[in-house]
Amino acid sequence: MIPHERSLVEKLKDKPFALVGVNSDPSLDKVHAEAKKNGVTWRSFWSGPQGANGPIPTAWGITGWPSIFVLDHKGVVRFRDVRGEAMADAVGQLLAELEQEKAAARK
Repeated sequence: MIPHERSLVEKLKDKPFALVGVNSDPSLDKVHAEAKKNGVTWRSFWSGPQGANGPIPTAWGITGWPSIFVLDHKGVVRFRDVRGEAMADAVGQLLAELEQEKAAARK
């Protein structure tokens, strides 16, 4: 998924979009090495030495990896576990909705 995520981040760099990752590897050194190796340029948090049982996965009810949450500009989870083009489509839909809201507010 990282190549697709990387292209999405690049494509949307001038849009109100942010990709945030959470890594469940119990080794912080491995997290850093993998991020560097894979060219991860977006924010990515470490869930701690507890790995998949760390505070972030526990709080969000994550039981499998990768888990994907797509939130709108109000912080509401609108899509879950969309991948590839479906993820890009979900983000595109939310950006279009945001533009519609902005246009309506200007009227």
